[in-house]
Amino acid sequence: MVTKIETFSNSMVSKKPNIINHLAQIDDNDDDMDLDEFLSMPKKSDLHIVTPGEVVTADTAFMRGHGTYSLDSKLFASVNGVVERVNKLVVVRPVRSRYVGEIGDVVVGRVTELTQKRWKVDINGRNDAILMLSSINLPGGVQRRRSESDELQMRDYFQEGHLLSAEIQQFFGDGVASLHTRNVKYGKLRNGSLVVVPSTLIKRSKSHFATLSCGIDVVLGLNGYIWVSKHVEITPEMANQPEG
Repeated sequence: MVTKIETFSNSMVSKKPNIINHLAQIDDNDDDMDLDEFLSMPKKSDLHIVTPGEVVTADTAFMRGHGTYSLDSKLFASVNGVVERVNKLVVVRPVRSRYVGEIGDVVVGRVTELTQKRWKVDINGRNDAILMLSSINLPGGVQRRRSESDELQMRDYFQEGHLLSAEIQQFFGDGVASLHTRNVKYGKLRNGSLVVVPSTLIKRSKSHFATLSCGIDVVLGLNGYIWVSKHVEITPEMANQPEG
């Protein structure tokens, strides 16, 4: 019996170096694995999450995108996020970052400053957006050129601290977003609560305005600002009416 135990122990000791060599070989192969092979491997989640300094791919055929840097012919992650690939372009989308808008995005913002013929609006981005006086609906839905009297009454339409919903119309040369509220569904937000979440949680969809069965209106701003309020039927006559 003792002889059998000794024989079994010796066989395990003789196999141990082979097991270690095999594991080391697997680690070496992982370093040379390209992104295609990694993404095709079976895994519990479809997300490839990386941390700063982690190797994204060692394949030189891929191009460096946002959130990555190149060193010794390898691509490394510069931020904590999810690996995304468009053809041969590899990017790392940060888990948390400032909102980067696109034309047509629905946003909820807060007025921060009133200047000549425009309002500055915080939309949770790198810069405040601009809402021009010519880009809003006048009270009652009147269609006419903006006059000097309209400019004098700008504070009656929006003041510092007011919340509004708007759409990104365009971008200026310096990257600042230009908003507009020339639609009855956009404009000043009243009698509700603002909920702030990471902008990455809000996905683009056909409509960002929803009315729940319990009589609650929800505006899902792509910038991570969500407005929740009691349902009220909106008419053109209510657009940007002064407080009172």
